Amino acid sequence: MQDDLTSQGFRPLNRAFNQVFRPGRLSLGLVLPLERYASSAVPDMAHHVERAQLAEQLGFAALWLRDVPFNVPSFGDAGQVFDPFVYLGALAALTQQIALGVASVVLPLRHPAHVAKAAASADVLSGGRLLLGVASGDRPDEYPALNMGYADRGARFRDSFSYIRAMAQSFPRADSAQGRLSGGIDMLPKPVAGQLPLLITGGSQQAPDWLARHGDGWITYPRDLAAQARAVATYRQGIQAAGLADRPVMQSLYVDLVADPEAPPRPIHLGFQSGTGYLRRYLTGLQDIGINHVALNLRFTSAEISPSLHRLAQEVLPDFTR
Repeated sequence: MQDDLTSQGFRPLNRAFNQVFRPGRLSLGLVLPLERYASSAVPDMAHHVERAQLAEQLGFAALWLRDVPFNVPSFGDAGQVFDPFVYLGALAALTQQIALGVASVVLPLRHPAHVAKAAASADVLSGGRLLLGVASGDRPDEYPALNMGYADRGARFRDSFSYIRAMAQSFPRADSAQGRLSGGIDMLPKPVAGQLPLLITGGSQQAPDWLARHGDGWITYPRDLAAQARAVATYRQGIQAAGLADRPVMQSLYVDLVADPEAPPRPIHLGFQSGTGYLRRYLTGLQDIGINHVALNLRFTSAEISPSLHRLAQEVLPDFTR
């Protein structure tokens, strides 16, 4: 169970952050595209708008995009195909309430000025519904294509992170390898909450104490409950040691729902196949160890997408809403 490390609550940020992340509670989101494409690396993106809107209507907390600049065949997944910031703009116009997240923008492959401008624009256009995950990247093939070094991506990640933070200020001053901000120019728009909610993914080539001191939350990967409990506790102990207010933790999870609600789990890539009964109990276990949000990925589901969304909404979601 959680201890008093989470008793301080989370510092309020924008609308998305405040509705998705609640101390001691877990919310559920969905990874786009909402499509079955287990046998292909590239989804066809059919019905992607209708399914995103259905997810909002059913009460899911967030929709999550990924930043996949190139289709790398050895990786086996081209993501949602569309550029995440262009897609965020479309989703901002096509939805009303649901949070819109990116998990995660590969900072070393983009100039931070462009990331800050695009992200703040999406935040304002959506009415404060943006959550921005950031990462150092894990596909070495992409870096030569952009004339970027792979080995030094950790240093560029730190520089980009600081640059994006600075851009939220009026006429910012900053000096880094990414560029010099003299205080004589400004960038608009500014994020709705005065800063972008930046969630750091994995280790991002940084030391644990750096992770604890920076970012507005942590995105991690699925582990067994005991290992995940240790990872969450270590992260939050670092935050506490730094004298900072608590921050949320979220993870992804691939799921394949079968018809029998009490079917036991069977491992699949970064998740499991099971009935809704086991999924509900597993998510409750994650909530108990301090996970605040889970982004469900239905890529490998054997059932049709729309019925699966309805089943999740009817049999699982009620346990993880206000």
